[in-house]
Amino acid sequence: MPTRKPLLPDSARRTAAWCGVLLLAAGVAAVAIWLCVALKTAVTPVLLALLGTALLGPVHRWLTAHRVNRSLAAGLTCAALVAVVGGAGYIVVTALVDTGDQIVRSLKDAAQWVIDHFDIAGVADVDDLADNARGLVEKFGASAAGGLLTGISLIGSLVTTAVLTLLLTFFFLRDSDRAAHLAHSIAPRGTGGLVEAMGRRAFEAVEGFMRGTTFIALIDALCITVGLLVLRVPGAVGLGALVFVGAYIPYLGAFISGAVAVLVALADRGFVIALWALGVVLAVQVLEGHVLQPVIQSRTVQMHPAMIMVALTAGASVAGLLGMLLAVPVCAAVVGVIGELRRAAGLPDPS
Repeated sequence: MPTRKPLLPDSARRTAAWCGVLLLAAGVAAVAIWLCVALKTAVTPVLLALLGTALLGPVHRWLTAHRVNRSLAAGLTCAALVAVVGGAGYIVVTALVDTGDQIVRSLKDAAQWVIDHFDIAGVADVDDLADNARGLVEKFGASAAGGLLTGISLIGSLVTTAVLTLLLTFFFLRDSDRAAHLAHSIAPRGTGGLVEAMGRRAFEAVEGFMRGTTFIALIDALCITVGLLVLRVPGAVGLGALVFVGAYIPYLGAFISGAVAVLVALADRGFVIALWALGVVLAVQVLEGHVLQPVIQSRTVQMHPAMIMVALTAGASVAGLLGMLLAVPVCAAVVGVIGELRRAAGLPDPS
């Protein structure tokens, strides 16, 4: 009996199969993102608590290694978190509030200097630019926080999110030893080891990112603050605080905070000092890119800058500013899981 000839050639069938796989993966990802957005009030504290757990995990492990009770160690670690974050937040907010008007005035003067020296046509008044920029910032802030704060006052929502995040961080730290058992219990038969390995790899990637980014942000902020103080640039402490906060948004945050520092120096200290300020910012960025990043984050999942920019754009489109803050850690976790799957399949790990 003659064999039936396939309707499609082998290459077409393979292409169709891969298209089906891609469509299925895209559908699952879209549903997951939709659920996260729909349940953002509950998802946001969980994600922030995971970031806090990743940052504080070494402290908790050190305490438990010295025979401190796990609950007590988690409580002490959370208390340290409140003290450090509260103190750092107070310093940052105070610095920005005290020098905010001066920084804004310097930026307006810098914008007017650019308009006057480069004869930009069609610009009537720099105050109009400032008003337009303020409107854009208000719209962006509304879009960034609108979904999170719908129907809830700003202060109440922030307090609720902070309390939930702190409590979840406590439970995640205290019960982290049960994660392996949970992975084995929910995984299909025979895949518990792989699920546990993927979870560990993802958490290690997020832990390395948070610890490394915090340390690098502190060094960047200190170096730029010292440089601006030496150059006698007004608002140096506030600008350094802005650099520290912006460091948690890779590339984009450093660019914006550095540009603000240079513009403030241009407005208040002149073109020569602005060039020196630009040199300080570039020197710090070179130090970060060629020394700090390779040394501090050499053991974490390394991501290409293009991947980071795409992740930031996607995070901003989904959840605004909060999405930008969470995009890179989530992307690092995904890359870590993919690397573990490749290792389990016997393929080389590109990271």
